[in-house]
Amino acid sequence: MTKIIHTEKAPAAIGPYVQAVDLGNLVLTSGQIPVNPATGDVPKDIVAQARQSLENVKAIIEQAGLKVGDIVKTTVFVKDLADFAAINAAYEAFFIEHQAAFPARSCVEVARLPKDAGVEIEAIAFAR
Repeated sequence: MTKIIHTEKAPAAIGPYVQAVDLGNLVLTSGQIPVNPATGDVPKDIVAQARQSLENVKAIIEQAGLKVGDIVKTTVFVKDLADFAAINAAYEAFFIEHQAAFPARSCVEVARLPKDAGVEIEAIAFAR
């Protein structure tokens, strides 16, 4: 049985999709751009954008009853691979801060992201 996950602690979907689906022991998030759910703002700095995207993923995962350590796979979409090192540093710090193992990951450069964000992150989490 598929359960739809929604939280006010992450930005609402800006299209015909949901924040995440819970398949029982597997939660798949939609891509999270760095929109602050309280203000609707997107930070200018790419490090702050990466952090906000990860915080949005975290809020959704937690709404499903899981934690950052349950994330087993992420996909990172970047507008400019020149930002890879800065995004990577923010990503690494986030998982270390949450005392979580690094998940498997893919990172790809894309032509454009919604709201002209510099990064978008989606995740898969597994309930152990």
